[in-house]
Amino acid sequence: MVPRYSRPDMVAIWTPEARFKIWFEIEAHATDALAELGVVPKEAAAAIWEKGAFEVDRIDEIERETKHDVIAFLTNVAEHVGPEARFMHQGMTSSDVLDTCLAVQLAKASDILIADLDALLVVLERRAREHKMTPTIGRSHGIHAEPVTFGLKLAQAHAEFARNRARLVTAREDVATCAISGAVGTFANIDPFVEEYVAGKLGLSVEPVSTQVIPRDRHAMFFATLGVIASSIERLATEVRHLQRTEVLEAEEFFSPGQKGSSAMPHKRNPVLTENLTGLARMVRGYVTPAMENVALWHERDISHSSVERYIGPDATITLDFALARLTGVMDKLVVYPERMLKNLNKMGGLVHSQRVLLALTQAWVSREDAYRLVQRNAMKVWDSDGALSLLELLKADPEVTLSDAELEDKFDLGYHLKHVDTIFARVFGAA
Repeated sequence: MVPRYSRPDMVAIWTPEARFKIWFEIEAHATDALAELGVVPKEAAAAIWEKGAFEVDRIDEIERETKHDVIAFLTNVAEHVGPEARFMHQGMTSSDVLDTCLAVQLAKASDILIADLDALLVVLERRAREHKMTPTIGRSHGIHAEPVTFGLKLAQAHAEFARNRARLVTAREDVATCAISGAVGTFANIDPFVEEYVAGKLGLSVEPVSTQVIPRDRHAMFFATLGVIASSIERLATEVRHLQRTEVLEAEEFFSPGQKGSSAMPHKRNPVLTENLTGLARMVRGYVTPAMENVALWHERDISHSSVERYIGPDATITLDFALARLTGVMDKLVVYPERMLKNLNKMGGLVHSQRVLLALTQAWVSREDAYRLVQRNAMKVWDSDGALSLLELLKADPEVTLSDAELEDKFDLGYHLKHVDTIFARVFGAA
């Protein structure tokens, strides 16, 4: 966890105090359930809630001797509870506490990330509607293709992040499971009722089969989902970075008063936020492979996954939380230049309308091969002139082009390309 890229609410989930608090709740709820079953005295269960406490420093001190974090925790709590503490952890194993705690933490982290996505979706919809009919050039391979609108670019991003939200909701549900099944997961020394009871208290579902540990395919899918969201962040950030290039300058990150772009060049206004997002996305994706490799544990359990999750649990969620918030801010304040978009669209002498002419010629009984040859022959002259020549005028002057001047002029209508924008918006945002 890097403080520079962290936000307090997400960080709070992963503090030692938060972790041990969840451990305590797991143990206390489990003891309540055992008391209901008559396995332990109800007075003991009540005493754990009344007297139970812990100190992080003391747990660390005990662990230096025991070399076992759960035993150190139980020992510290017992120092506060007294003799009744002997009824804690009855029939349980360490993974019951550790895995159930991680499920609670990942569920809480998911709730923050879902809220982050909701905030981003609101901004993307607002900016998309703002620029719904703002014409700009669509690019394929980085080269001018045909006209689109800037609103459509943002609508696409909205649709993508809406899918990501749905994926995260599913991943949250999948990873939020409780295991209180004892050594090797057979419930030999603890009744399944205890697991059901603790799961209900913590807002988790019951793990159908826990082989002492919760199967790590759940966690692999969770972190893979975070990786996909990070990739979507990078996709939108990369678009902004390209649009901010001096040669393009169709949009740029907000540059605040007093902000400096370069220690050497006072004129610089760099896309530092979206470049930062590109780097953060790489980090989040970097946690996916270790999560995948955690799936293959030895037999009923080993702890090769443990050290990995101590890293990737906090780091992936904290980093993604920060990245989503940063992207929301970038898109909220993004400076858009419609005039520059239109200027760039018209830069290449009407080449963006070449397909309409091609199709019109085929409708006029010209073979597709000949139609392509005629249009491309004139288009290449425009390319070679760097847009100084006009494709429309060249086509009008070409004796082999059988379309009338009026028919050709009709094929250079920008509005033609925007006629289904409403349809696409309705698909993304619903009917107005």
